[in-house]
Amino acid sequence: MEFFCYHRDRPDSVTLRDQLLEAHWSYMDGYEKELIARGPTFAEDGETPSGSVHIVALPDPAAARAFAFDEPNYQAGAYRDVLIRRWRNLLGRTMWDFPGGRTGGNRYLVLGLGSGEPADLVVPPDRDDLIAYGPLLSDDGAAWVGTAALVRAPDVDSARTVLTRDRYADIEVHDWQFGGRR
Repeated sequence: MEFFCYHRDRPDSVTLRDQLLEAHWSYMDGYEKELIARGPTFAEDGETPSGSVHIVALPDPAAARAFAFDEPNYQAGAYRDVLIRRWRNLLGRTMWDFPGGRTGGNRYLVLGLGSGEPADLVVPPDRDDLIAYGPLLSDDGAAWVGTAALVRAPDVDSARTVLTRDRYADIEVHDWQFGGRR
């Protein structure tokens, strides 16, 4: 099973995150084979961390919750909340397989939360700029609750167009970059 985890930072948690960087990376190293994508999001200034995205393949929802809540930054109080949802990898690859590589161009997390009739279940035609893409699902995988994508795009407005605007209660777009050790 694949899961989308988005840890959102508490205000003024940058110093704590910096102190825990090695502990965070060491923790993620333990999930190296399970990670599909990972990386920080940033505030509007493009420099201040605002959250941390992890898309991971784990056996069940309990394992996903353990992954998210045992994470060192979460344990130390750096995060204000965590969104955990089942996710389906419609691209069938990891971020490391993205043909565009780790750098070059603007990268974004596009997160649309919705309900009712599913939307955006087919990969958009311009898949060359998609790093990760798939629907968010209920714990049992039966209900669609949104879509999460990591995209390369010229700007925030272009990134937002990867999702059908009127099918979501809200579409969030966050600056994002490839995570992990360099």
